[in-house]
Amino acid sequence: MKLKSNEPFWLVKNGLIHSYPSLQTHITTEIVVVGGGITGSLIAHQCIAMGYQTVLIDRREVANGSTSATTSMLQYEIDVPLYQLIEQIGEEAAVACYRACYDSIDDLGKIVKTIGSTCGFKKKESLYFAAFKKDIKWLKQEFEARKKHEFPVQWLDADEIEKKYGLANTYGGILSSQGGNIDAFHLAHDLLAYNHQKGLAIYDKTDIKTVDETNRGVVIHTEHGSTIKAKKIIYCTGFESVELIKDSFVNLISTYAMVSEQTPSELKAIDNTLFWNTANPYIYMRTTDDGRLLIGGEDEDFVDATKRDKLLNHKSEKLQKQLHKILPYYAFNLDFVWAGTFGETKDGLPYIGDHPDFKNTYFVLGFGGNGITFSVIGMALVASMLKGKTHPLAPYFRFRR
Repeated sequence: MKLKSNEPFWLVKNGLIHSYPSLQTHITTEIVVVGGGITGSLIAHQCIAMGYQTVLIDRREVANGSTSATTSMLQYEIDVPLYQLIEQIGEEAAVACYRACYDSIDDLGKIVKTIGSTCGFKKKESLYFAAFKKDIKWLKQEFEARKKHEFPVQWLDADEIEKKYGLANTYGGILSSQGGNIDAFHLAHDLLAYNHQKGLAIYDKTDIKTVDETNRGVVIHTEHGSTIKAKKIIYCTGFESVELIKDSFVNLISTYAMVSEQTPSELKAIDNTLFWNTANPYIYMRTTDDGRLLIGGEDEDFVDATKRDKLLNHKSEKLQKQLHKILPYYAFNLDFVWAGTFGETKDGLPYIGDHPDFKNTYFVLGFGGNGITFSVIGMALVASMLKGKTHPLAPYFRFRR
């Protein structure tokens, strides 16, 4: 299944940072992490920090899947608004999930500092604005829910938004002080290189053919005829997990993104803020650390690569029209456009934990707009599971919930 079309900006910008060999021999380890994207690199980082002998494998070059196509916006806001999530899973659970996402942004910043990554991590504000006048009522309900539970937010009217950011045709919105962005492709490479020096064995271009479950662990058979014997296997494969798990637990969508040429002087007013709106599907935008504007959205409920690729020009034109509506002063000069496949769940929450159909196996599957922050939270859940303990968030992220 093809993850992305054309070449995403991050892949071109960074080039081939690190390369690793395919697995051609038989090996034994304690833990195998499957997936070398941002999720797998974070989980491998956790395993190495805990002292486990760990191997990471990927069917592609590392970080060349969804991680190379993500827009890398770091938000604590889950795709399902807090007030709605409270209705779905209860107040205590919903607030705990939002709080964990909030804290994960700061946790990620600490990781970036620890490993000395040059991934462009930057804390920013986040503005969630009404795309239509009719959205103001429920958006204010969302604002009150966050305010009640002491998330740092303030309400901005349309004229305040225009004065502060130059955004037109909005109807007010929620300004949050917690947010950020990174280059997830670069961070994944930095994490892998850092842990490779600490003993993490990394093999890319190594696809799994079959997995045999035993009482003591698993035996992985690869496309090269090599095997890996391990006590535990942790899948960090995002939406490709649908190839393994037969449950209907995630909807796959195609999303589009584009990035401008470098125009840092024209983007000063919005450089320290993430933006997204209440449209369905929503539009999101942010600046990059090299002075470009990135905007995405225009999601489609299909993943057919050929069909998706044919829409690239059409989608980029629609995104530019929407951008001109809210930023009429900005002359957007297109530099890159791409599409990626991502997943969304019924409650906006990830699936992290074991599954009744698999032995000695864990999954860390962060979906939606919070894939990166969910992966950071996943580190703590994996740490608990490996110790035989139950993390407080585990019931909300379990399969078949």
